Amino acid sequence: MWLKDAMVANVALSVTDPNIGFDLSADDAKMKCYFLDTGLLVSHAFSENALVAADIHKRILFDDIELNEGMLVENVVAQMLSAAGHKLYYYSNSSRTDRDSRMEIDFLLARNTLGERNNVIPVEVKSGKRTTHRSLDKFRAKFANYVHTPCILSRRDLEIKDGILYLPLYMTPCL
Repeated sequence: MWLKDAMVANVALSVTDPNIGFDLSADDAKMKCYFLDTGLLVSHAFSENALVAADIHKRILFDDIELNEGMLVENVVAQMLSAAGHKLYYYSNSSRTDRDSRMEIDFLLARNTLGERNNVIPVEVKSGKRTTHRSLDKFRAKFANYVHTPCILSRRDLEIKDGILYLPLYMTPCL
């Protein structure tokens, strides 16, 4: 938490009950830590060879290098959500015995206006062109009374399909 206080990192807390009032079930022992600056993350992650470090940023921007972009895209989304004033939360169930309950939702947001039910917006971040959403489907089934509008942030165009809102990554601040 001192990295958050030093404004070096954004911290997402794990919640055990993904209902409104995330702080009530936040687990301080489980958290995700995101760099406050994605450019610094790239510099840090690819610092093992100083000769290619200058070229890395350009090659990532032009999609000219093979790497798992998931961590970078999720970090960018965390940065945008935090800048838009959202506290960061996520839901994870890593059950070793029950495969059907295993899931992870990248971010949980609360609706701006509360209704009697369905006040939670689960957000999945996808870095590639494929947008499979098994965890989101499991989450929707298990917590149907909590879920308002599930959202997938990706490279796809704006679309609503099967009750899921697909937003292009650049629209993250609109959530």
